[in-house]
Amino acid sequence: MTNLTRCGWVSSDPLYINYHDTEWGKPLHDEQKLFELLILEGFQSGLSWITILRKREDFRETFDQFDYHQIALWTDEKLQECLLNPKIIRNRLKINAVKMNAQAFIKIQEKFGSFDRYIWEFVNFTPIQNHFFSHQELPSSTELSLTMSKSLKKYGFKFVGPTICYSFMQAAGLVNDHITECFCYSKK
Repeated sequence: MTNLTRCGWVSSDPLYINYHDTEWGKPLHDEQKLFELLILEGFQSGLSWITILRKREDFRETFDQFDYHQIALWTDEKLQECLLNPKIIRNRLKINAVKMNAQAFIKIQEKFGSFDRYIWEFVNFTPIQNHFFSHQELPSSTELSLTMSKSLKKYGFKFVGPTICYSFMQAAGLVNDHITECFCYSKK
């Protein structure tokens, strides 16, 4: 699979290649995985995604496998324990946001029936099919990601600015931003 044409942002790192080929841009509807992805996108802010991928299993272990029901009940001691864990990114604001975001996630589920329904409504339940020829054309944010950001913040989410929201939309398959020459690009 190394001879395939991929998006220009993919390095030769096998972890990155696997992520691009099997996850990025594929429509995601699993509640826990959506929560995980939104949290990890927030941690990625200011860093490279490969840094997050390399620490993803450590994040899963530290953050109770991204069980948002458990995280919503975290104590101050648990938050402090996370801050002392050298295996993850130890940013106090981002770690504190994990608990707030779990609580906000549950609020949205209660109001809309599921986070999946809430988040996919932004794209009318159908992925937006973009047609970019190079990764330099990819936007860092859009009007839609700004709207999503404002909505998430209204429910109490942190670290969900328009750029983070657009990265989330790309990763969760709400938009298909594989370049047109990429073997993952769908002409649908």
